[in-house]
Formats: sequence, structure tokens, C-alpha cells
Amino acid sequence: MSAPLKAAVIGVGSMGRNHARVYTELGETTLVAVSDAHLATAQTVAAKYGVNAYADYQEMLAREKPDIVTIAVPTRLHREVAGIAMEAGAHVLVEKPIAATVEEGQALIACARACNRRLTVGHIVRFNPAIQALKEHLDAGELGQLFQIVCRRVGPFPSRIQDVGVVVDLAPHDLDVMRFLSGAEPIRVYAETQQKIHTDHEDLLTALLRFDNGLTGMLEINWLTPLKVREITVLGELGMFLVNDLTQDLYFYENAEATGDGWNQLNVLKGVSEGKMIRFPLRRYEPLRAELEAFAKAVLNDAPTAVCGEDGLAALQLALALIESNAKHTAIEIENGAHCITA
Repeated sequence: MSAPLKAAVIGVGSMGRNHARVYTELGETTLVAVSDAHLATAQTVAAKYGVNAYADYQEMLAREKPDIVTIAVPTRLHREVAGIAMEAGAHVLVEKPIAATVEEGQALIACARACNRRLTVGHIVRFNPAIQALKEHLDAGELGQLFQIVCRRVGPFPSRIQDVGVVVDLAPHDLDVMRFLSGAEPIRVYAETQQKIHTDHEDLLTALLRFDNGLTGMLEINWLTPLKVREITVLGELGMFLVNDLTQDLYFYENAEATGDGWNQLNVLKGVSEGKMIRFPLRRYEPLRAELEAFAKAVLNDAPTAVCGEDGLAALQLALALIESNAKHTAIEIENGAHCITA
């Protein structure tokens, strides 16, 4: 397939309209159309970029025949809309979570295979430059043995949310990042949720995870905090990394008691004490642009997508396990299948 790819977006609300914008900016893509159930919304976005607007996405797929499509509709519609798009011949990026249920997520993965289409899931946090840099440092062994990963994602209630609670809407971001950074799979989860303001779903989550490599994880997620915070810390024998997801900053706090030559994790530790702090210089860029560029290049090069359908399914399974844990007031054991934790 040759560039530029014909791109379209189904659902141009708060997130979808950003996908439309980025498709007009990439050298690998040309935006040809947008669709939204509210025609006026589609027309507003389409007029901005000089493309066609549709209320009926199936009509758009038939007329425009896009090569790649972003699906940014409510979660309950992911299975239907993404499946129809792939059956129409398009490669698909579906916003997270991959689907409303595990069965629907599995059906999308099967559909992609049957149609020979690329399916990727919009786990955009992976594409933050600070997360990418942290992954490189961890893969190089610069933290030694990993002990703990903590994700804090709190802020005000987003008006865009209608059909899911904080667990399904936000937890998949951090569950995916935990798997991505550690290269490990959770084997047990425990969660407590609360429902304080959102009238239909939970709006606060506190969770613990145990991974198959001995790593422990913690999640603090809510829609109740008047200050927006997005932080990830990874603690290991040689110190701690801290990512500020909002500012795209990466810090390292050294364990001054780590002894020996360089970052050799086999050296004997004397203990833990405060050492030097490093703030890494990073080239900042828009994660969404990096995400869509990676998607387009995977299609053009007939290569695996950066976040595969199985990755999206794993994040959904874990989020649903957290909901089950809260409902049953007990830890839930996770049966992991074959999932690709990709770049």
C-alpha cells in the first residue's frame, strides 16, 4: 500500500476531532471524511478540513473507501462499528477500551484476522515521550530488579463520559502501561471503588496488583480531584524513576547505597538512602501524532501495530477483573493467555 493513505474518523467528539486534525498533518495520510451520529458535529469538523461529512458511517465507508479509520464512538458501539469498518476493507484504530466486554474484544480480534486488517487500540499513554524514554532505561537494566510500579491518574469529572465508570474509562491506560514498562503479566488483582458523584458508575478506584515476576502495582484513579495529576513511579533496587505524564518529564532518584560498577543489578546493596536526582532532557511531541503515525506506518509497511488487539484485550480483562474484585470483596486471580506486549 502506498502513501498517502485515505483516512477517516467515525465519531468526532472531543477525541475524534483531534484524530481528524492529526490525519491532516501527517505525510502518511490524507483525511477524506468524517462521520458522526450528530450530522452538525460532523459538518463542523469536515468544513474545517475541507472534507465530506456523514451521519451514516456505513455510507461513508461505502462512498469514500478509506484505507484507515479511527473509531471514537461510545464503548458500547466499538464491536459493531469497528467490525463493519474492517469488513468494509479499512484498517482500524479503535479508541480504548477495545470493547465493552471480553467477548466483544475477542470478536474484534477474530474479525481483524479474518479480514486481514490491522487492528490497533488507542492506548495513547505508551506514546508519551517520557514513557518511551523510561521503557528504554528499564530495558537497559538501569533500575536493577523492579519492586513496585505506581500509577496515579486523578482529576475532575470529564463531561464526555456517559456510558462507563472510571475503571473501564481510565484504568486501561495504566494497566497497559504497567504491562508495557515491566514486560510482565498481572496474576492477581484487588480493588476498592466508590461512587460519590457520578450517578450511574464508580468514580474512584484504589487497586493493588501482583505480577508474575514478583512486581507489585498500585493504582489510584478518580474523577473527584480538583487538581489533574498524571504520575507514574517505578521503584527498583537502584532507585526510582518518576514520570509526569502531563509535562512529559522523566526523573531518576538514585539509591545512594547502591554499590559497585555502574548499573550492575547483581551488586550487593548496602541499603537505601537519598542520592542524586537526574532530570532527563527529552524531545517533547504530541503523543496522538506519534500514535497515528505509528499506525499509518504499520499499515504502509505491512508490519505489526505498536499496540495490538491482544494488548487492548488484556487491559480490558484486567479492568473488568478490578470491577469483579470490588463487587466480590476479594482478590481475583488472573488467567493470562498469549498477549503481545509490543513497542
